Amino acid sequence: MSQVKEKDTIKVHYTGKLASNGEVFDSSLEREPLEFTLGEGMLIPGFEKGVIDMKVNEKKTINIKKDEAYGDVREELFQKVDKAQLPKEIEPKVGMGLVSQNPDGTERQLRVAEVNDDHIVVDANHPLAGHDLTFDLELVEIKS
Repeated sequence: MSQVKEKDTIKVHYTGKLASNGEVFDSSLEREPLEFTLGEGMLIPGFEKGVIDMKVNEKKTINIKKDEAYGDVREELFQKVDKAQLPKEIEPKVGMGLVSQNPDGTERQLRVAEVNDDHIVVDANHPLAGHDLTFDLELVEIKS
């Protein structure tokens, strides 16, 4: 039976949890399995390493340190924004998601980290930055 190797395109079901408390942050169990090609850099390094050598229908749990996931929380990705710069219809709340447009036209996902009288602080870190992660995996298919 074949095993997953670099450059394979595979389908995998997963449930992702925070290693610290087991809180589930994402799962494919109620939808189609995740399909991706190893080595294209579309997923965090620890996830790709974790599926190497798996066989179809194999289930396993992998633990991924933050360095192999989304890294540390970076302080330089917090930014103060005057409330006057926000659209009038937005009432910012901690945890709220916002989208900012970069000078090159691309969009950046932000999260409101702090709300003050005259300004807010936004956080551009990935929501899972700073966390070790655990994934329960099941290999569904290896496409050749």
